[in-house]
Amino acid sequence: MTLATVLATAAGALALTPQSASAAAPNYSGDPVQYWNNVLNGAIRTAGGPPGPLSRAAAEMNAAIYDAESSYQLRWHTMTSDPYLQAVSYAGWAEGPGEEERVIGRTAYNILLKLFPDQTTYLDNKFVERFGTRPTEFDILDVTVVNTMVTNMWNFRSADGSDDRTVYTPDGKPGAWQPTSYPDLPDPGCSQGGQAAGPEWGKVKPWALTSGSQFRPATPGRFASYESLLASPAYAEQVAKVRDLGAANSTTRTTDQTAAAWFWANDANGTYKPPGQLLDITARVARDRGLTPYQNARLFALVSVAMADAAIAEWDVKYQTPIDLWRPVSAVREGLKDTAWKPLSGTTPCFPAWASGHSAFGAAWAGIMRQYFKSDNITFTASTDDPKAPVKNRTFTSFSQAAREDADSRVWLGVHYPWDASDGLTLGDSIATWVFTHKMKAAGS
Repeated sequence: MTLATVLATAAGALALTPQSASAAAPNYSGDPVQYWNNVLNGAIRTAGGPPGPLSRAAAEMNAAIYDAESSYQLRWHTMTSDPYLQAVSYAGWAEGPGEEERVIGRTAYNILLKLFPDQTTYLDNKFVERFGTRPTEFDILDVTVVNTMVTNMWNFRSADGSDDRTVYTPDGKPGAWQPTSYPDLPDPGCSQGGQAAGPEWGKVKPWALTSGSQFRPATPGRFASYESLLASPAYAEQVAKVRDLGAANSTTRTTDQTAAAWFWANDANGTYKPPGQLLDITARVARDRGLTPYQNARLFALVSVAMADAAIAEWDVKYQTPIDLWRPVSAVREGLKDTAWKPLSGTTPCFPAWASGHSAFGAAWAGIMRQYFKSDNITFTASTDDPKAPVKNRTFTSFSQAAREDADSRVWLGVHYPWDASDGLTLGDSIATWVFTHKMKAAGS
């Protein structure tokens, strides 16, 4: 069947099947890219789990939205930046009502439905909330552009290594990561080495990088072995800092540092996790700056791709390097025999410490924001949904300030060493620059 036949058949079907009288009017309040990222954050809260798959989901949705919006611009207006995979000049005789909304929304919905099939009711309700119709009702844009965007993205990420469930075997040496369950601490679901999260995520196909190891740093402190690491004054200094600043009963950590530690935490299921928090901040900055849907589509795609690659590169560092560093709780309790020490966090993420994922996410995000807006010195207010955060909003005067605090907060929470934070920041910043200069480039750049 030709496209012309499909269009004619569809037109006849629409003429014979008027919209239900009970259907609500479309509610196009606010930017559609931001709306669907808020829907994504709702799905993240329900899904939970480690940040790698969540950052992958964000990149899938936002890169597909950007290509769909690029197709809309190509058809009716002017494309001012490169698509991520492909923009198509789809059939149409006149720009239809709500067409930009429909192209974005139907692409986002179909990607999310594939990513979170167990949340169909939630996604359907959010679609109806926006459009006033069911997602199963016919829309010619599905035939002409949306299905292509969804298929392109799904095929691009198939067999990318994200479904590798290889079980991790700890190195079994002093200094090497080990399960972090202790009877006197809340159970983190981490009592066996095989429960370590995402040991193969560093091998997932990147979104922009040439490989997960492209910007891989040297080992912690550049030490060649666990033995040389543990014997060094540098390691002793790292442990002393987190033992002091990150203790539940620390007397040197300030009240504001404690507030910041919980503000950036978002480790527990039921929160929108580190990628979701940074997407939420992106939306706030974009609203403050009055971005258009096309501008938002590119910004969110750049941020999401950078964070997805940050997760891949960070997990390469955690598992694919010679030292899979144990967490501070193990260093203090097992190494220093201070069995009463407790981190502020109570629990500890179930994967190696070096380097910090929060730091890499934050730096990747800040690097994209700085380059997109051509300035680091932009004041904005961020929020958290971590239930333990005593302060729900914090104001920053630059993107790098927020990223630095995000990184430092992991030491104050007692789950990372200072070099985890600094090495994660360097990694994330390198990724941001690579993504911004190689993908979705603005015309003339």
